[in-house]
Amino acid sequence: MKDYFPENYPWTLAISAMGCCGMPASVINDVCAGLKEVAPLGHPQGPERWYQAWTVCGERFARMGRADLEQGRPLSAGRKFMRAAVAHFYANRLISHRDPRNLEAYKKGLDTFKLYLEKSGEQAELIEVPYKDTTLPSVFSRAPGEGRKPCMVHFGGFDSIKEATYITNAETFRRRGISVLYVDHPGVGGALRLRGLAAFPETEVPAGAAVDYLEGRDDVDADRIGMIAQSLGGYYGTRAAAFEKRFKCCIAWGALWDFEELAWKLIKKAGGTGDAPSVTDFTEHLLWVFGKDTVEEAMKVAAGCKLEGVIGKLTVPYLVQHGGNDRQVPLAHARKSVEGAVNSPRAEIKIFSIEEGACEHCNFDDREIANDYMADFAAEVLGGHTKSG
Repeated sequence: MKDYFPENYPWTLAISAMGCCGMPASVINDVCAGLKEVAPLGHPQGPERWYQAWTVCGERFARMGRADLEQGRPLSAGRKFMRAAVAHFYANRLISHRDPRNLEAYKKGLDTFKLYLEKSGEQAELIEVPYKDTTLPSVFSRAPGEGRKPCMVHFGGFDSIKEATYITNAETFRRRGISVLYVDHPGVGGALRLRGLAAFPETEVPAGAAVDYLEGRDDVDADRIGMIAQSLGGYYGTRAAAFEKRFKCCIAWGALWDFEELAWKLIKKAGGTGDAPSVTDFTEHLLWVFGKDTVEEAMKVAAGCKLEGVIGKLTVPYLVQHGGNDRQVPLAHARKSVEGAVNSPRAEIKIFSIEEGACEHCNFDDREIANDYMADFAAEVLGGHTKSG
């Protein structure tokens, strides 16, 4: 992963992630050139300049998309709306949630993402998964062909946005005949920003709601539903599959064995290059995600986010995929996770090396080969296909 900002890991990771979402290198280079002077963590103008730069970029692509629509070229417009959505989502991601522009940028991202799906003819739909007395905003990516298809349920992590994940890997799963339901569960995306739903350890509850929804669709095979979750989702997804027995497989897209232990380190070392957080202010984000007012209260929730005592209940095929150069979550989390899955009939670990690429946190330096590996695993277990024709 190119360190555009050696003194600012959150920005570097975000830039790499945007590249995985299809943001052109020329655009990235131009924007980054104007940010270098304010890039060091703690620079008073950093968050403001980041927000302004990517908002301008997003609005430019949105204007270009609307111009294409006026000329009767919706397919071309769709690609530009996709870039606009990516820019707005990442403008949102690295400014404080207390800043009202955070939500404004997020909503701009939602609006342009919706236009991207509509104008590009993507095989996907925006849906709301019934959950308690509210709903969970979701995107359903539909595998091609007639009949009922296998489906993965995707959960995010500590700071992920489902729309960006959809852009990076939905087509990879569709090519293998697998649908994916990308869910904003409590603590991420629209569930947090629009519904005020904070994260909690018992992830089988929202995961169960997702399975309930899928069981009601006539294009999903209810006997072939799996779970995939990234980053903190290494805990979220594994816990969900351990307790929600309707899942037939689980992929930990980046392992997370013990979030309490990791969080304390990040609170103490936020901004460092070894134990680097993926957000600008880890402590503020922690309180927001868990819906607490103090670190002590938030850490009580984090204490429940560990796989010890949980992993042994996992009884389905399990893939733990981790970057060999992950700067956020030590490799030991991956090894503990797969070693603890003693009741899984097929527990595997895939560590991407620096030589292979896809070696950073959740493979943000090269998501394509990482997506291929996970989709092949899911196809083998759920009955998709790993070759064309």
